[in-house]
Amino acid sequence: MRKLIMWNLVTLDGFFEGLESWALDFHQTVWGEELERFSVEQLRTADLLFFGRVTYEGMAAYWQTAPPGEVADFMNRLPKVVFSRTLERADWANTTLVKDNAAAAVQKLKSEGDRNIFVFGSANLSAYLMEHSLFDEYRIAVAPVVIGRGNPLFGRYLRLLRFKLLEARPLSSGGVILRYEPQGSRD
Repeated sequence: MRKLIMWNLVTLDGFFEGLESWALDFHQTVWGEELERFSVEQLRTADLLFFGRVTYEGMAAYWQTAPPGEVADFMNRLPKVVFSRTLERADWANTTLVKDNAAAAVQKLKSEGDRNIFVFGSANLSAYLMEHSLFDEYRIAVAPVVIGRGNPLFGRYLRLLRFKLLEARPLSSGGVILRYEPQGSRD
């Protein structure tokens, strides 16, 4: 069975983007050779990517025109699923659109393979998947910066969630990659 893994970069104060969609300048404070190598290692374990509509549109626009390279090749080649009630079609190569019953679709897709599925960005989709206890692992890179305001990754009225730390990997940039496994919940 596939593992569903959330992968996000956040600020020290918990924002995954600034006040505006795609305000991601803080990524540069943590990005470097180490994080790029980690990203490629993750992509090598994946055979499917999940996106919410907003992240899908931004990723598709970027990666379809990105210069060729290992990450671009992975992003364009890997099968992708976009979850959206408003999109009419998904044009990025190897993308399937799911409009209804997202939880059931995710359960089915998790049971159909043995390689990892990643969710990048996609805060609304991630909150939905968290509410349905569908993530098997959380990987968060914490950037050593506070931005004060923005879009919080975990600020969506979730119930109490508990996690077991699997790894804490410091980066020379001052960032830290944290890996967690969910440990049940408490309402």
